[in-house]
Amino acid sequence: MDEISISKKLEERVKELSCLYEVSSAIRKHSDSISFTLEEICRITQQAWLFPHSAVVQLKLEDYSILTSDLPEKNIFQGSDIQLFNENKGFIKVYYDITQLDNAYFLNEEQKLLDKIAIEISEFFERREILRKEKLLKRSAERNDRLSILGEITAGIAHELNTPLGNILGFAELIKSSTKENQTKKDTNKIIKAAIYSREIVKKLMFFACEMPQHKEFIKIKPIIDQTLNLLSQNFQKANVRYNFEIDNPDIEPQIDTIQFTQVLFNLLINAIYISPEKSQISLEVSSFETHFILEIKDEGSGIPADLKSKIFEPFFTTKPVGEGSGLGLSVVHGIIKSHRGEIITFDNKPTGTVFQIKLPLKM
Repeated sequence: MDEISISKKLEERVKELSCLYEVSSAIRKHSDSISFTLEEICRITQQAWLFPHSAVVQLKLEDYSILTSDLPEKNIFQGSDIQLFNENKGFIKVYYDITQLDNAYFLNEEQKLLDKIAIEISEFFERREILRKEKLLKRSAERNDRLSILGEITAGIAHELNTPLGNILGFAELIKSSTKENQTKKDTNKIIKAAIYSREIVKKLMFFACEMPQHKEFIKIKPIIDQTLNLLSQNFQKANVRYNFEIDNPDIEPQIDTIQFTQVLFNLLINAIYISPEKSQISLEVSSFETHFILEIKDEGSGIPADLKSKIFEPFFTTKPVGEGSGLGLSVVHGIIKSHRGEIITFDNKPTGTVFQIKLPLKM
């Protein structure tokens, strides 16, 4: 390595300080495109090295890969790891092509500079991740507050409606059994059907408000799913939709409330049937693990629009026409899964449709 003069060292020092300032500025000016910001950082880094026209900068971090030009086959390089929350997630390297620059070398100061650039990039990504999590927590807290208040109101409404609905149903059945007039029987039948429908809505409200008592026991889920599919066989036939059920361990016995788990299956499958085109297939897949199991219900419908995905578990939200849905089905499902200490997410099926994925622990 050739000895460089004091003036050259000072010049390099100025370049290093300018580089750090420009890197900080690029990060500070970042708007939407992370790739653009990383490309700018690589360009700034390249200009700060002793032989900038021969330097090639490579940056890899998570899904991002930046290269200022083609990597030379015969090279020397210096690099620095990029850590995110104390884990190595990528690197930044500077290369020289030794076939074109036979006297190429790196300065110790350049290694220190590269380490500082790596730290700047790390802090940039960590800040973004922290902000993202803060926003998610804030939205989650706001949603939980709304659901808590709504749950209290809903529980009160459900209790208040239960008694009069019971009276309406009882007296309607009494009138039906005692009358001989056909028109009166038809009218009371309508009243009974409307009262039963309303009672089902109340039951869903109580599920949503967590007012329904739970009885969790260790039980095989395959017979529960088989029974649910059998009960819905007419719905599948009427919609001209077939189903496929696969389970990797038929003997799996998680600790669940059988009635509530059945309610989850009914709600998700009825929704899937409703949205599925004719001659399509709904798939149910159960995968078991050491501490939990995963149930996936996949349809081949039109999918959920991106702007509605964040709303589908909200109570009273529905895309069905008026009178065809209460908007409580998925919020009830969400409440039951949460009460079982589980998770439910939704994502796009390939090539079309929606997947509802439920993760539940084997033991409470």
